[in-house]
Amino acid sequence: MELNSLTAISPIDGRYRKQLQHLDEYFSEFALMKYRVMIEVEYFLFLADKKFFSVSSQARNALRKLIEEFSIEDANEIKATEAITNHDVKAVEYFVKKRLEGVKGEQLKEWVHFGLTSQDINNTSIPLSWKHAVEFEYLPALLNLNRQLEVLAGDWKDITMLARTHGQPASPTVLGKEIMVFVERIENQVELFIQVPFSAKFGGATGNFNAHFAAFPGKDWVKFGNDFVEGVLGLQRQQYTTQVEHYDNLAAHFDAMRRINTILVDFCRDMWTYISMDYFKQKLRKGEVGSSAMPHKVNPIDFENAEGNLGIANALFDHLAMKLPVSRLQRDLTDSTVLRNIGVPFAHTILALRSIEKGLGKLVLNASKISEDLDNNWAVVAEAIQTILRRENYPEPYEALKELTRGNADINKQSLHGFIDGLKVSSSVKKELKKISPHNYRGVNLKF
Repeated sequence: MELNSLTAISPIDGRYRKQLQHLDEYFSEFALMKYRVMIEVEYFLFLADKKFFSVSSQARNALRKLIEEFSIEDANEIKATEAITNHDVKAVEYFVKKRLEGVKGEQLKEWVHFGLTSQDINNTSIPLSWKHAVEFEYLPALLNLNRQLEVLAGDWKDITMLARTHGQPASPTVLGKEIMVFVERIENQVELFIQVPFSAKFGGATGNFNAHFAAFPGKDWVKFGNDFVEGVLGLQRQQYTTQVEHYDNLAAHFDAMRRINTILVDFCRDMWTYISMDYFKQKLRKGEVGSSAMPHKVNPIDFENAEGNLGIANALFDHLAMKLPVSRLQRDLTDSTVLRNIGVPFAHTILALRSIEKGLGKLVLNASKISEDLDNNWAVVAEAIQTILRRENYPEPYEALKELTRGNADINKQSLHGFIDGLKVSSSVKKELKKISPHNYRGVNLKF
């Protein structure tokens, strides 16, 4: 069958293609070719800028245009060459050389890929495409979601809600604060994430600039490499490498994204549970079906979809983070095939972020149900009563409240106030205790 969104094996390129197809700018075979061409051209022009040779304005403009207007036809040409060379980076080198010939730059073409090995191209082009994907796609999507959570937290800052620890009724909390828990967690992890640099390897066949030094022993090649990678590409050059980049920082990115995804899994499960408890209704969409058999159902499918995609992403991020930093001696080839998959967990993560946003947009607060649960759980104020009694030096207050409330499903306002009336404390303390209810026992007013 011809490849399209219905015949694709991966749902990233199939069912979810409309939502994720823009990521092909960073992670497709086409994108990898384009970034490789970009690195080859930038390196060639950097050599010219450093006076290794002179390049005409015509050739310079043609090469710049090659980057800006890189097309499917160009990619197909490279692929056709690769079928002959059986080497993907060498095919890119020949492609750039051929374009130089077309602008009377034949005498300069051997400066293309001068002194380099394929990993000098791969370990700069892939980190650069990853950097662009993170900066233009991932961080904006994540920060937008976190801002949406912050807005909802503000909307719900006055909603007192029964908390649950171990699944059991616990001291009341504030719905807005519970959302801020996730806002803070994500903010903290983003801060850690952005501290990790985007690293690159650039130093010849085994990282020592052997060929460069042999040709020009008087040149400071370490400074040259640093200036190119950091000044032109905006990446951080690793100073001591084998044939490949260490991938330690890339693994740190994967680990950071995996931690953030785990936080979002936690959030999705909480929201799913609140919906199941009827704390939230969901907006209805005309024509939508919740179940093929049960007409009444409105399922929390967006949070479920997000949780599933986050799980897939994390499984792949985990493998990538464990595999890539491990290589035999100065290099084996296992990183090559693995690196081609970094866009897959990235895409599943972006899909999950969008699903969460969609799910949040459907929520309708069911304040009456939240209030009803508080009314039905007066036992939760026992903590407050026994603590105030401790303050008053009342004998064994915890034990007294335990005897009253533990396992007693009939605790309500009347029975609790009857208990207070029987306490041997002052009338002012009894009055203080009777003011406490599940609706106002919510702790300090946190600012957010």
